[in-house]
Amino acid sequence: MNKFTLLALGFLVACNSSQKTVSEAPISAEQADPVPYANTITQEELKEHLYTYASDEFEGRETGEPGQKKAVEYIKNEYEALGIPAAKPDGDYFQEVPLEVAKVPMGNITINNKAFEIGEDVLAFTAANGKFDQVTYVGYGIEEGDYSDYGGLNVTGKVVLITSGEPMNQNGNYILSGTSEKSDWSNMSEAMQKKGTLAMEKGAKGILYYDSQNYPRYKGYFEFMKNNDSGKMELAEHSDEGFVVILDEAAAEALIKDIEEDHTPKEISVDLEFNIASGSNKISSENVVAFLKGTEKPNEYLVISSHLDHVGVNANGEIHNGADDDGSGTVALLEIAEAFKKAADAGHGPKRSIVFLHVTGEEKGLLGSRYYTDVDPIFPLSQTVADLNIDMIGRIDPKRKGDRNYVYLIGSDKLSSDLHNLSEEINAKYANIELDYTYNDENDPNRFYYRSDHYNFAKNNIPIIFYFNGTHADYHRPSDTPDKINYDLLENRTRLIFYTAWEVANRPNKVLVDKLAK
Repeated sequence: MNKFTLLALGFLVACNSSQKTVSEAPISAEQADPVPYANTITQEELKEHLYTYASDEFEGRETGEPGQKKAVEYIKNEYEALGIPAAKPDGDYFQEVPLEVAKVPMGNITINNKAFEIGEDVLAFTAANGKFDQVTYVGYGIEEGDYSDYGGLNVTGKVVLITSGEPMNQNGNYILSGTSEKSDWSNMSEAMQKKGTLAMEKGAKGILYYDSQNYPRYKGYFEFMKNNDSGKMELAEHSDEGFVVILDEAAAEALIKDIEEDHTPKEISVDLEFNIASGSNKISSENVVAFLKGTEKPNEYLVISSHLDHVGVNANGEIHNGADDDGSGTVALLEIAEAFKKAADAGHGPKRSIVFLHVTGEEKGLLGSRYYTDVDPIFPLSQTVADLNIDMIGRIDPKRKGDRNYVYLIGSDKLSSDLHNLSEEINAKYANIELDYTYNDENDPNRFYYRSDHYNFAKNNIPIIFYFNGTHADYHRPSDTPDKINYDLLENRTRLIFYTAWEVANRPNKVLVDKLAK
């Protein structure tokens, strides 16, 4: 269990493999034809759902706010009307997700009796207190393979100083990759969390992090929190026991004068004091989880997921309706559930159990899905065969060239060549949508693979596919409204996901995991 969830700076920051392996025939002759059930997924019903779900009545579905409560009631009522039971054995569709919001920290740190004020020379997003006479500098703070910045150092109970980046050799190549390509240890969206998590796993009490290039971005986030009088939201059970303070150049050089050039791990004697106060407010929120029991393999589970929340109302009182993000995924999931229920009512229930998972707090750092995977999985992760995650499938990426009848696929080949090939075969047989793997590239700077709820399954070695249409000018704006959805594309993409889910749920063998999670 990760005790150190580093600031969730997700807003700052998700390989297309051509390799083919032999996979099973998509649909055996003995299985029922899924086409009649897929055809029950229609533009008209998707539109009807979405004009309600992304209406002003739902107030932008901000996590824990009244609009989000209306959203979960809407979803629950739909499952009740369909006759699809709750996943929890007590019959409750709601999985409570305890959250808390940190208040904006105030205070300073002193280094050798010189004060550095929070919001100016240092940044923090949680409380940090205590006096220390030593800091352990671990350079880049990396440990991978034969390389380690922690060699001979014991950081238990200590404050660790880490700098951004990763080591290079005399030829100008990165040591970890052996090439000119950086690793995840340098990636803006992942590096601080990876390095911080490693330090905490080694027993560090707190972290001082120096990244001159990205300090202005972190400061922008701090200013946003301050102006909105709201700090970081986190799972209540996972509030940080350690702390992190981000340093600007002046604060970092007060510890190591030539820190930009000096990456040699060492112990530093210093008079260091943290005087940063914060607090937290408890938030109540919930996932909505429904369930169709498998007919032949009921103890194997396919999860189909989407997030039910959005970003609420802005300071000007404008409602962010979130029609595409992720109203489109929510209504798609409801229609997929209805199609599977119609099949079950006709005697063609799925062989494996299907979990229809609507998660909260995605916009706050994938919190609802993390609660499901890391804290309270209703069904065992070891028996979960795949997650098909739907997040924004109703629009067209203005940067994309080519046929409008496309969908971005992310992650299908990261853990399972089998799932990737199955997906391709099913699309060719039933949907014939252009599958675009642009954002599946390991080097894509958007890093979408790490930015939606499927990732919490993938990190647990559960194969995933992330269905996505790309961003657009209305992303996270009040203008993301239902009238801008391309309902014919939403129908096509939803049917593709249904067909893929049908095959994953009904094939004789579960999809094979042949790669390790990163």
